Order: sequence, then C-alpha cells, then structure tokens
Amino acid sequence: MIPTPDHILQTGLAFWSSKALLSAVEMELFTALAQAPADLPTLQSRLRLHPRGARDFLDSLVALNFLQRAEDGLYHNTPETALFLDKSKPSYIGGILEMANHRLFPFWGGLTEALRTGEPQNESKGGQNPFTALYADPAKLREFLRAMSGVSRGANMAIAQKFPWAQYQTCADIGTAQGDLVTQITLAQPHLQGIGFDLPEVGPIFQEYIVANGLDARVRFHGGSFFTDDLPHADVLLFGHILHDWDLETKRMLLRKAYAAVPAGGAVVVYDSIIDDERRHNAFGLLMSLNMLIETPGGFDYTGADCIGWLQEAGFTSCRVEHLIGPDSMVIGFKQPQGIPVNTQPPSQPSL
Repeated sequence: MIPTPDHILQTGLAFWSSKALLSAVEMELFTALAQAPADLPTLQSRLRLHPRGARDFLDSLVALNFLQRAEDGLYHNTPETALFLDKSKPSYIGGILEMANHRLFPFWGGLTEALRTGEPQNESKGGQNPFTALYADPAKLREFLRAMSGVSRGANMAIAQKFPWAQYQTCADIGTAQGDLVTQITLAQPHLQGIGFDLPEVGPIFQEYIVANGLDARVRFHGGSFFTDDLPHADVLLFGHILHDWDLETKRMLLRKAYAAVPAGGAVVVYDSIIDDERRHNAFGLLMSLNMLIETPGGFDYTGADCIGWLQEAGFTSCRVEHLIGPDSMVIGFKQPQGIPVNTQPPSQPSL
C-alpha cells in the first residue's frame, strides 16, 4: 500500500471539526432544531449568525454528519444529535462538550509545555489544587458537575445493570458530583439505599438532582473530603471517573479507605476509561490520561492490570475487569468473608 498523508492531515487539523461541533453546542443549535427543522435564514436569525460564515458552518455540520439538510433546504438533527445534544432530553451529553469548549479547548494549547514540564495547564497552573478554582465558582462548579453526568451516564446505566446488585442493600458513590451514578443505580435497583459523598459545596446541586429524579427517600448526601475523612460505610463503594484524577499514592490511599469502609462480603467498583493492558487500542483512555496531565498535578489513567494490582494490595480479592460502554470499563474487587466464598457472578460480557 502506498503511504498517503490523509490520516496525518485529518488528525492534525481535527480541531477544525471539533470546534465546529463545540460552537454548535454552545449556541444550542441542536436544541433549536429539535423544536422544528429550519432553513438558513431562520437559523441565521435565531443563532445570530453573520451571513459570511453561516452557510459554510451549517453545511460543514452536514458534511460531518451532525446535521441533515433536506431537498427543501431545511436543516434537521441526525438521530444521534437529536438524542444526545438536545438540552431538553435527559439523554443530553452536551455538558462535557460545553466544558470542553469553555475550559479544555484553550488549555490543550499548552500540551507541549505540559509534556516538557509535567505541570497542569488549567486554572490551577502554579500548583493550586485543581478543583479549588472550580469549586470556588458556583457557575463553573455547576457546569463541571453537569459535564460529569453527561460523560458518565452511559457507563452509569451499564453499572446499574451489570453489577450483581441483588445481593447488596447499600451503595456509596465516592466523588459523586451531581449524583448521576447513584441515581442510575437506585433507579434500576429499587431495593437499594444510596449515598453520594463529595465536598459540602456539592450538596445543594446533588440534592436538587436527586429530588428531580424522585429519589430523596432512598438517596442522601454525605459531605466530606476523602483526603481527611473516613469514607461512608456501605456494602458497595463506587469510584466513577475519580481514581484517574490523582497520583499513585492517592489512588492506593483511596482504595485502602474503601477496604476499611465496606463490610466483609462487600465490594468496590472503580471505573474510568481503562487503558487496555497492551496500551495499543484504547486511544481515548490514553488521551484522557494526557487530559489528566493538563488538568491535575499528578493524575493519570491506567490499565486494568494496574488497577487490579492496587485493589489486591488493599486486600480485595476475585478482582476482574468488565467492559461497560465505549472506552469505559469497570474494575471490581470483593472483600472476602473469612472462610466464606463470595458469589461474584461471572461477567455478563468478556473482560478486556
């Protein structure tokens, strides 16, 4: 096969298409089209688009398969953008794209500096805790927490179905953010009681989300810091997109605290964009690890084998990796009762 520059050029200039999509999300184009298809003049007026770029912008989204344009000139959402980028739907995942547009897009311009210095390139540049600036600004905090729900919802729903919940009564979501993980689990498993654990500033946003989902009788908020406080006690502790935020010693510390917080027969579930053990295939997971370089002083993503090793160091047994959805997988470990085998149930899908 004769080499061509196509892949190089497509990747090197991928920020063009990325920014076109992010701007469309920012202007709520897909939400507007969910209400009714519209032609070019209507969208120019509604979105306040200058005539010079409007047609090219919309037709670029057609060529990128984010919009459809009918023979009569009306623009429509695709099935995917109608489902996932309409703000009025609970399936909306645009929160993570909003955050990418407002925060990550400019910060990634510092990747070369990050690779050479090992230092974050975000609001915390200079050594501040990466979450301090976010949690100090209510608007940024709400956007961040909503983004975490959007990027995590598919995996959260998969965990709600794939983990053997029938043998447990309580769960605690550590670093709960808006609370979507414990929400999806308790919605799918009516017998469970849930806890969301996070810094106290998150409490009102969490409570609002839990009430909106009709779960305030079964799910409660527990404020605290996992650096200074014990973790809440529950049959199953969950870390969803949490472990990758921190350096190796903090990862190990959190898993030791998890082992202390679950009873004999309990379990821990860790999920992130788990990198395949050969580090060749999960490009999203590897790029997410670079995002942790941009965003945190010591965070990094990891392989399933890495996480199993840390779980075993903490005392967990019968550890396994199970794919969830897209680039996300969960790693499960059980706290073995003395002399009693744990019913871990076989994975519903092959492990990575």
